[in-house]
Amino acid sequence: MKETTYEQLSQLHQKLLDEASRVMETAYNPYSHYYVGAALLTKQGKIISGSNVENAAYGSTICAERAAIMHANALGERLFDAIAIIARGHDFDSTTVTGPCGSCRQMLCEAAQVSEKNMDVILSTTRKNNIIITTIEELLPLAFGPRDLGVDVTRYQ
Repeated sequence: MKETTYEQLSQLHQKLLDEASRVMETAYNPYSHYYVGAALLTKQGKIISGSNVENAAYGSTICAERAAIMHANALGERLFDAIAIIARGHDFDSTTVTGPCGSCRQMLCEAAQVSEKNMDVILSTTRKNNIIITTIEELLPLAFGPRDLGVDVTRYQ
């Protein structure tokens, strides 16, 4: 993991984080009032985003990271280089970065294996004054994925 600043990010990663910040405001969050935005960078340089969508049946809630992956899949995109994640409370800016939950880490692991890349994960506070760049392998060490099941996912690339 590496701490960095917004200014030190590449222009592409800045654009990715800006999109995550923009889409964060579209969250449907009547229960937690917690806003999360995620933006995926495809290997072709396309940015695809998602925000969290809550539900009265809490287990049916979809996190922003998984929303972005599903959005990308619906567009026929499955090869990713990076994801940016940003979050805030209802009436407060975040002071620490928010990492993906366990389910999202698992989904990102699968996406990374399909992409054949240890995907970069950019985590940021709301004001972009605290940014951490990590990878999915750092966030989910010894992960279990399609490779462990002997499943060839190359046809999904």
